[in-house]
Amino acid sequence: MTDVSAIPADLSFEDALQRLEQIVQKLESGQAPLEESIALYEEGARLKAHCETRLKAAQLRVEKIVVGPDGQPRGAEPAAFE
Repeated sequence: MTDVSAIPADLSFEDALQRLEQIVQKLESGQAPLEESIALYEEGARLKAHCETRLKAAQLRVEKIVVGPDGQPRGAEPAAFE
């Protein structure tokens, strides 16, 4: 078992998601002892928060192209996500 008390800030979304999927599979299998399951759950919660932070940052970087009445692009503005 890997002892991960903090998730590295530079961990990619894809790598964090892959590790989170591994944790879910192990927990769902029921093969981890109780203490390991608790540690895995805690790591999973940190990875989930990390993924949410990375997604929020990506959303803020996305821009939508604004098209004028003549059909021509006139610039970009932040995209609204609901």
